[in-house]
Amino acid sequence: MRRAILIVVAMDKELLNSNDINRIISRIAHEIIERNRGCKGLCIVGIQQGGVQLASRIAEKIRSIENVDVPSASLDISFYRDDLDIRKTQPVVRKTNMPFDINGRTIILVDDVIYTGRTVRAAMDALMDFGRPAQIQLVVLIDRGHRELPIRADYVGKNIPTSKAEDIKVLIDEHGQQDKVYIQRVQRGL
Repeated sequence: MRRAILIVVAMDKELLNSNDINRIISRIAHEIIERNRGCKGLCIVGIQQGGVQLASRIAEKIRSIENVDVPSASLDISFYRDDLDIRKTQPVVRKTNMPFDINGRTIILVDDVIYTGRTVRAAMDALMDFGRPAQIQLVVLIDRGHRELPIRADYVGKNIPTSKAEDIKVLIDEHGQQDKVYIQRVQRGL
């Protein structure tokens, strides 16, 4: 059996710092409020792992703007992935916390990076097991291109075109890191 090898060649450059990320979260929160004409019926759901902290920050920003608590949740998609049978390692299962009914509500689905679109597809499948939302709107901090599925984000922090030999890394301070986004050149081989 062949195994893919991922070798980090270089940490190229920082793309976003903490201030940039805070400005993006503020802008996206305002865009969500404007597009939905307020917060009625909104729920924010972060995809494990990077989307959860961003979802929490967006919910907090909306609360500070509108003085309304928008319910938030976390969603694990490990068993909804379409690559379970071809992955070399089993996915790490994280916690799903969906403390509210999603039926008839507008779900603001949040992830840190959108790449092929397969993670978002898996998240939508997982959401449907909890009910039937009125609609799902997608928020991503970074859109790096290379879509394999016809999925696009409704709210994008920053579009960063990449090559397939590059990875986008998002560090969020809730993980014990200083907030930043950087691009990393990698070499994939067998």
